[in-house]
Amino acid sequence: MSKAQNNPAPEIVSRKLIRSCDRAALSTLLAEDDSPYGSLVMTACDHSAQPILLISDLAEHTKNLNKDNRASLLFDGTMGLNNPLTGDRVTVLGTLSRTEDPAVLARYTSRHPESEMFAGFDDFNFYQMKVERAHLVAGFGMIHWIDAEKVEFDLSGHEGLAEAEADVISHMNDDHADAVQLYAGKLLGLPGDGWNITGLDPEGCDLRLGGETARLDFEKPVENAEAARAALVKMVKAARAQEDIRKS
Repeated sequence: MSKAQNNPAPEIVSRKLIRSCDRAALSTLLAEDDSPYGSLVMTACDHSAQPILLISDLAEHTKNLNKDNRASLLFDGTMGLNNPLTGDRVTVLGTLSRTEDPAVLARYTSRHPESEMFAGFDDFNFYQMKVERAHLVAGFGMIHWIDAEKVEFDLSGHEGLAEAEADVISHMNDDHADAVQLYAGKLLGLPGDGWNITGLDPEGCDLRLGGETARLDFEKPVENAEAARAALVKMVKAARAQEDIRKS
């Protein structure tokens, strides 16, 4: 089997970065002279993987967006590598526009609980990126331009999951905290107790403990709450099997 066959498709790698990173480097054009300007922003995304930001009207990047809403977001997956240039990173290009969609707001504040206090301020607003294309660098020689329709996950047939997301997350965190801990500790090898699920989409779920975030992918995309629960049960069985092997 060729190396290309072993590797996930570029759009899969790109979406995983967008979904797993909780921050990005935002690039805008300075309102005063169109010079390039970079800044750090905290991010989330919707079920299709379109990025979401919560930013202040007083911030320099927001003033820039008010004049020209073209922007890019660099999602960096190279943290901890001895040679970061061998790691995955994706630059997503598009336009950023304000949104008051309750589902978008809920996705962001669940990912970043500390943001709830700012979300109620008049000078803080949510923005969502309409992706136009992305540029993935996945190590030396693995460079791809990807069209928007491939970057975004096609939600056709998966619409019901968003409606059930909050209930599934609440059920897992409140009634199956031990399972969530197994996901983090056994499947992802993460230290610490008290991990919570903060987001659930067709391709996986987001976990958080304090300032640490993690991503747990499903084997295949799920269409609805029933399929999501089946996938979560399967993963906890796999985690418990790993635990039993280590104890034996």
